[in-house]
Amino acid sequence: MTKKPGQGAGSGSPRVLFYSHDTFGLGHLRRSRALASAITSADDRISAIILTGSPVAGRFTFPKHVDHIRLPGVTKNPDGSYASETLALDIDETTELRAGLIKSAAMHFNPDILVVDKEPTGFRGELIPALDWLRNKRKARLVLGLRDVLDEPDVLAAEWERKGALEAAEKYYDEAWVYGLRSIYDPTAGLNLSPAFRSRMKYTGYLRREELQEGVVPHEDYILVTPGGGGDGASMVNLVLSAYEQDPNLKPNAKLVYGPFLTGEERAEFESRVAALDGRVETTGFDSRIENLIAGAKGIVSMGGYNTFCEVLSFDKPAVIVPRTKPRLEQYIRAHRAEEIGLVRVLDEYRDGLTVETMSQAIRGLPAQPKPSAAFIPGLMDGLDVVSSRTLELLGLRDAQGVA
Repeated sequence: MTKKPGQGAGSGSPRVLFYSHDTFGLGHLRRSRALASAITSADDRISAIILTGSPVAGRFTFPKHVDHIRLPGVTKNPDGSYASETLALDIDETTELRAGLIKSAAMHFNPDILVVDKEPTGFRGELIPALDWLRNKRKARLVLGLRDVLDEPDVLAAEWERKGALEAAEKYYDEAWVYGLRSIYDPTAGLNLSPAFRSRMKYTGYLRREELQEGVVPHEDYILVTPGGGGDGASMVNLVLSAYEQDPNLKPNAKLVYGPFLTGEERAEFESRVAALDGRVETTGFDSRIENLIAGAKGIVSMGGYNTFCEVLSFDKPAVIVPRTKPRLEQYIRAHRAEEIGLVRVLDEYRDGLTVETMSQAIRGLPAQPKPSAAFIPGLMDGLDVVSSRTLELLGLRDAQGVA
C-alpha cells in the first residue's frame, strides 16, 4: 500500500533519501551531509540516509537521525573511462551491483522524498531502477539538487544529451533545487529544458556552514590553504610552498590541508619541503572538521569548489581562488562571477599568470582584502533554510505559510 508523505514504512517517521554518486572528490557527499543535517534538525521526526560512493565517507561524523550507506567505489582512469575501485569486477558489473543496492535501499527505507545530487540518472544510469520504483510504486517526491555552476553551457548540453539526463530530468523529477542564486548564475543555461520544468526550479541561495561543537578553532594568525579533496590540487600546493620558500618573510603563516586524494608520492615530496620551512607552514592530510580551521583563518587560498566557496561566504573570510580549468570549467566560472560581484579575488592563469610572485602578493594581501560581506547580496546564504522549509512542506509537516 502506498504511504502518504510523512509516514514511512513501519512507523510515523518521515524519511528522506539522498543519492550522492561520488566517483571523485568530496563535494557531493559534503553537500548531501549538510542538507541532511539541516533537514533533520528542522524536525526531529525526520530520518535521512545518504547513499554515497565516497571512499572516505566513514571518516565523517553524521548527526543524529542521519546515516549513510557506502556503495562499491569506482575510480576514473586517465583516459576518462571508469573502473571498480577495489572489486575484481568490470565497470558494467560494478554499476549493476550499485544499481541493485540503490533500488534495494529505496525499497526498504521507503522514503517520502529522494534528493539526487547533480546527476539525473546517477552514475552510468544506475539510479533509473530506483527512480522507476519510487515514481510508480512508492509515489515519492523526487527532487534534483544542482550546485550553482555545473559546466560551460555547450559542454553541459552535450553531456546531458549523451547521458539521457535531459529526458530523465523532465520525466522523473517533481522539482529542482539550485543551491545558489539566479542573479549570480544559471547552471542550466544552454539546456533545452521545458518551460514546465523551469517553473519547478527553486533557487535556494548557498548552503551556510557553521563552527562545529567538536574540536577547537585555532586562534593564531594563519591563512588556510585547501585544495578540497586534493586529487587535482598539487599545482596550487606547489605554488603556495614555492611562495614561502622564495620569501622567508612572507606572512601570515599557513595551515595546509592536502585533502585525502592527493597521491602519496606528491605528499611525500611536499612534506620534505615543508620540513625546511621551520614551522611557517603546518600540514595535515585530511580534517573532517575543516569548518573550524576556516573559522579561525585570516584568509583562504582555495581552488574554489562549491563547498569551500560556501564556507568562505559563511565565515566571511577573504579568499584567493585559484580555479582549475580541467576537466570542467565549473570552478573557473564560479570564481570569476564571484570576483565580478566583489566576493573573492581570483588568480587566473590566463589573465594574471600563476607565478610565485603573484601568489606571494596574494597571500600577503589576504588579511587586508575586503570580506565577502562587503558585497551585500540579499538571500545569499539562505539555502539550508529554504531547503528545510520546502522539505517540511513536501512532508506535510508544515504548510506553505510555515505553520507546523
